Amino acid sequence: MTEPSNASLTGLAAETRWLDATAQAELVSGGQTTAIELVDAAVERIEALDGPLNAVVIKWYDDARKDAAEVDARRAAGEELPAFAGVPTLLKDLWAEAKGHPQTNGNVALKDAMPVSDYDSNLVARLRDAGLISLGRTNSPELGSLPVTEPLSFGPSRNPWSTDHTPGGSSGGAAASVAAGMVPIANASDGGGSIRIPASCCGLIGLKTSQGRISLGPDRDESGLSVAFAVTRSMRDTAGLLDLVAGPGVGDNVIAPAPTRPFAEEVGADPGRLRIGVLAHHPLGSRVDPECAAAANQAAETLEGLGHHVEAAHPAVLEDAEFSGRFMAIWATNMSLGVQRLGALAGRPLTADDVEPVNWAMSEFAKHLTATEFGSALGAINEYRRKLQGWWADGWDLLLTPTLSEPPVRIGEHDAEPDDPMAGMKRAAEFVAFTPPFNTSGQPAISLPTYVTADGRPVGVQLAAAYGREDVLIRIAAQMEAAGSFILPGAETIT
Repeated sequence: MTEPSNASLTGLAAETRWLDATAQAELVSGGQTTAIELVDAAVERIEALDGPLNAVVIKWYDDARKDAAEVDARRAAGEELPAFAGVPTLLKDLWAEAKGHPQTNGNVALKDAMPVSDYDSNLVARLRDAGLISLGRTNSPELGSLPVTEPLSFGPSRNPWSTDHTPGGSSGGAAASVAAGMVPIANASDGGGSIRIPASCCGLIGLKTSQGRISLGPDRDESGLSVAFAVTRSMRDTAGLLDLVAGPGVGDNVIAPAPTRPFAEEVGADPGRLRIGVLAHHPLGSRVDPECAAAANQAAETLEGLGHHVEAAHPAVLEDAEFSGRFMAIWATNMSLGVQRLGALAGRPLTADDVEPVNWAMSEFAKHLTATEFGSALGAINEYRRKLQGWWADGWDLLLTPTLSEPPVRIGEHDAEPDDPMAGMKRAAEFVAFTPPFNTSGQPAISLPTYVTADGRPVGVQLAAAYGREDVLIRIAAQMEAAGSFILPGAETIT
């Protein structure tokens, strides 16, 4: 990993760069530093490091300092502080409404209009209640449609490990900001892999929660493909934050089963001897990069060495060649609804000049789907969901795969072509093979940073558990973390 150019950090900005959110919160609660000092340190890092990365696209530093001053006043008054009080973070520029702040969803027209939200989404409100202080928004592809972060609105985000390559998407700006050490934790979301993909590309931990684990209210639908959470540097941050933001909101239509105990208590808990299947090849026969396969096989050896039963096995339904078409029917419909909503935010109907070619093409395609065709796709998706979840019901605990079919790809590989606006989406199908099934099934899955290629690019491995069993994922991931399996960006990896 090469440190971004012009990075000259001083004092607390350098000292806290690689601390996780828990450690930074302890500095505030223990009186070693103040929330304002932590925020100022993060601001210094963003200004010093973000230039070549283009991860942070909207900033509200003054408001962040006001929030930090409130934390410091509460501490001075002897009040009990929330778990992550004073810790700087960033919100994704995609469906993460924050009262008083703009959001563009990666769209050119909204970048021009800069509409300001007049409410917090349920997750953003819970992040605030957890004590996290947002400094701004991270770059996202328009409507989160592609697995790379290269919107026409703000330009491409780049990977801190290699700036010629993508940090992934759609939470690419979030992952780049954490991987570069700007903030220790950042908001992310996942509709087809968009937490796990950038976590893999940037060497981070990325948990896609169970459908309905975290409320998408007040105006999004838990029964769809997407969930929202964060990318992190440690399992204690992952579990601790999940405890604070999980749970239903008013009117939620899918609610995951409540955990039997706090997720934080799963970190360090004995996972027992688990039955783990390994899928290191593409289930439909397409190419998987040898180093991605090697990452999965190496993780399998690690898990076997930790005492688990590991064998080559996977759900047969992953070999269903019709899945991609069914998924895309739903995905395209979501894009069409997204374009409609962008128009409402912009205050006018959007045209092809306002929307990126790939999203406009999907939106127009969805307009020609009949209600019967859409209903048929939903029915097929539900059948797929039941078959996929059935593998875990038959006695398996986890499925291990590469997170991606390739290491981080070069910037520009997912661009639309003049005669083919869907070229980027077709390229995405080659890059992303292992993540979308678990958005369809609603199951939790996590990308873990266990491997780096010979040329220095991170490669993650994915573990998927039964619906509602984040506890199993946290136990096994924490066990691997404690065994020294993770390769995280940090001072020791920078040259």
